[in-house]
Amino acid sequence: MHRYDLITCHDCGVLHLRRPVRPREKARCVRCQAILYRGIHSDASRMAAITLAAIFTFLIAQCFPIVELEINGYSTSATLLGAIRVMWLEQMQLVAIVVFLFTILLPAVELGSLLYVTLALRGGYRPPGFDHLLRAVGAARRWGMTEVLMIGILITIVKMTSLAQVLVQPGLFAFGALTLMLAIVTAFDPKILWNIGEHLPGPRRAAQQTFNYQALAGKPLIDCPACGLVAAREFGKQRQYCQRCGARLHRRRRQSVGRTWAFLLAATILYIPANLLPVMYTSSLFGKEDDTIISGVVYFWTSGSPALAVIIFIASIVVPVLKLASLSLLAYTAQRRSRWQPLQRTVLYRIVEFVGRWSMLDIFVITLTVALVRFQSLAVITAGPGAMAFCAVVVLTMIASMQFDPRLIWDPIDTSGEKHV
Repeated sequence: MHRYDLITCHDCGVLHLRRPVRPREKARCVRCQAILYRGIHSDASRMAAITLAAIFTFLIAQCFPIVELEINGYSTSATLLGAIRVMWLEQMQLVAIVVFLFTILLPAVELGSLLYVTLALRGGYRPPGFDHLLRAVGAARRWGMTEVLMIGILITIVKMTSLAQVLVQPGLFAFGALTLMLAIVTAFDPKILWNIGEHLPGPRRAAQQTFNYQALAGKPLIDCPACGLVAAREFGKQRQYCQRCGARLHRRRRQSVGRTWAFLLAATILYIPANLLPVMYTSSLFGKEDDTIISGVVYFWTSGSPALAVIIFIASIVVPVLKLASLSLLAYTAQRRSRWQPLQRTVLYRIVEFVGRWSMLDIFVITLTVALVRFQSLAVITAGPGAMAFCAVVVLTMIASMQFDPRLIWDPIDTSGEKHV
């Protein structure tokens, strides 16, 4: 038995023995039913092939226009990079930076790192920077939002059909294909690649050479949040690092509840101006109009698109409110060391983690709309301060959910029989 045969549940901390599962099967925690890992084909050649195809599609999506508008002899089109540039020039630097990070830079980091690593593993060796790149893949994956952007593009197209003639461009099809490919790439668990690289020649941390499984016997165990390697907890050391990937180890996230409250408070304060201030200004031959998030929902509802109105209402209003309320409940009960409904609270945390990114939907719609509606004296749409406030709310609530340690929910519960190996 090897140390990488052990795995701890990221939601409740229970220790399990990793057992093989067939493709499309899932291994779940015996206590909180969290998905520990999935059965997938771990062939490095297959991973490299789909990643390379995703990179080519990614480049096409960035280089070609997504959609073109025509009205009264005027035409305008926009690429994603062009839309971000427009937001930057309109003094919406925060929004431009966030959109660039979530839709371009972080997906590029994930794909580039995976390609580099999988090609090396396919060649039978561990490449330089192996550990750091896989850690970068894990971090980039949590923030990449290509699927949210794709829905935002579709909503923008529907919205534009009432203003001008819409012509679909190659960038739209590329983003659609990229969304599907990234869904496949996301199924690749970077921890599997770590286990593959464990047996291959190549540069590695010196501490990995001295591994002794017997050293774990009878000692409190702690898992690496990056690569999943289980290590013996060393008391007396102020800081402990993973012997395999170098990530800092901690039994629980430090000051988890306090940091969660801090980000929640900031997000709650900004949520008020995010809903009251205009997110867009529309200047046309008929005058100037201010649009808030609520007015955008009303627009879609009254223009014959109730489904889109419901989507935007849920993503931009319901989800942020529920996230703030849910995280407040989780932080409060964890702070009080409550034993109330731990399984249900853990499920609530998973829901918050899953839906958190979808609040960015409105920001993507605003970014594309501002870039497209540039018809000189006929109609021009610019971003308003509400967009910046709402963007900050989304980012702060996502950070708050990441700061919260769900294992705190289970700490007050009796841990007898906790190890399931």
